[in-house]
Amino acid sequence: MIKKLTPHGNSQALVIEKAILQLLKIDKDTPLEVSTDGTNIIISPIHDKRREKAFRAALKKVNKNHSKTLKNMSQ
Repeated sequence: MIKKLTPHGNSQALVIEKAILQLLKIDKDTPLEVSTDGTNIIISPIHDKRREKAFRAALKKVNKNHSKTLKNMSQ
């Protein structure tokens, strides 16, 4: 799916179709984390703060213990 940004005040907005929002269980009150890997914009719903915290801790541990291997794999 190719999208274009839509003007929204002094900013730009990305309109996400209802079917995608329903699939991801996102509504107007769902907090979204917006991040980047340097090339892509990553938008993730945050449904459970405890689960998000546990995931971040696990990710940090993997990166700490395997950063050299992951870096070598990316080259």
